[in-house]
Amino acid sequence: MKTIALVYYSGSGATHLMAEAIAQGAKTQPGIQVMRYRITGEDIQNGRFSDPDLFASLQQADAIFFGSPTYMGGPAAQFKAFADASSDSWSGQGWRNKLAAGFTVGGSLGGEQDSTLNYLFVLAMQHGMLWVGMDMPNGYDDKSINPMGRQLGASGHTPTGQLSDADLKTAAHLGQRVAALLHPQPVVTGAPVPSLA
Repeated sequence: MKTIALVYYSGSGATHLMAEAIAQGAKTQPGIQVMRYRITGEDIQNGRFSDPDLFASLQQADAIFFGSPTYMGGPAAQFKAFADASSDSWSGQGWRNKLAAGFTVGGSLGGEQDSTLNYLFVLAMQHGMLWVGMDMPNGYDDKSINPMGRQLGASGHTPTGQLSDADLKTAAHLGQRVAALLHPQPVVTGAPVPSLA
């Protein structure tokens, strides 16, 4: 059994719905369990995030998704408090070689969501993790998925406060992709090696 952890903050609930879609996508793969941790304001005392049990659980996870709405061009302060508190895991490289992915939601079509995804990516790199982005370029044939063409992670757009079906489908796809990577296909020995010429 492989474990995927979702650690995220959600203000309006839209980022939470993205997390649920990721979990549903991940569970389409066999042998996957999903651990959800929704950061709340109560988790932060005197400006510091503290939850030793969470960090112990993340040490055992095989993959970690980081999620936050995009506020003022970056992640929410509540998520940033969690990220800052992860420094003990960073100093011991406890998340090294785990898979990582990210998701965000913004009210505007552009909305600097890439800035938040870049922040989540850099956080994963600080921890020595292996980032998994989207695997569909802009202009992908199926326009009902990843309509904004973002490659760093799953991104939702909520101009009316609601996520579109395409946003949720994009999140589910990323969840499924990470889960599939936790169960790589066996290498066939004796298969011909492709020529580089």
